[in-house]
Parts: sequence; C-alpha cells; structure tokens
Amino acid sequence: QVQLVESGGGLVQAGGSLGLSCTASGRTLSITAMGWFRHAPGKEREFVARITWRNSNRFYADSVKGRFTISRDNAKNMVYLQMNSLNSEDTAVYYCAAATGYRSGSARPEAYNYWGQGTQVTVSS
Repeated sequence: QVQLVESGGGLVQAGGSLGLSCTASGRTLSITAMGWFRHAPGKEREFVARITWRNSNRFYADSVKGRFTISRDNAKNMVYLQMNSLNSEDTAVYYCAAATGYRSGSARPEAYNYWGQGTQVTVSS
C-alpha cells in the first residue's frame, strides 16, 4: 500500500503562481512514476503531468506545458507541481497519483493505482 497526501492548494489571482506538494508513505520503493491530475466541476478528470521515479522522465498536458513544472525528491518521497501563469481554466481539485509495480504511469488515470485525497486550487480572475 502507498498513501499519498497533497498540500499547497489555495486561492490565487490570475497570472499568479502556486506550488503543490505530495508526500508518499508506505511501500514507496514500489513506486515507478507519479502524476498529477485535476478535476474541475462539470468536466472529466484531466491529466496534468507525470514524472518517472527512476530517471525523472517528464511529460505534460498541452494545456499546462510551459507553465507547470513537475519535480520529485526521492529521498523525501515527495513530488511537486509548480504552477505559474495560472488562469481560471486551472481551477480544479488537484490529485496526486502513484503508479507501482509493472505500471509505468501515463496520461491515463488507469495507469495509476494509488491516489491522494485532492487539494483545491482556485484561480480568481
């Protein structure tokens, strides 16, 4: 089992920045990749970014590319999401996800088997 806890959400003005953190605990040695997803009211859950645990291979959704940065600290079992140039379209509950074992993580939610409880990000215009 892997437990994930997100932190860092809040209210920010359009054009501003916000950083999210996710702390993993439990069987963290089994983690192969971690990702961030978001879910806005009336929309489907959306992939944001992913990073692999071994070599920090990153990829991003087109909607956040160039504005968001995902990073990790294996020693602390943490993954981060730095969000810059935020706009109202970024308002959502953000979820941290972990892929373990044979899973390598991808843009599909099905590629992850552990999820955090989510943290709200609200961008005011």
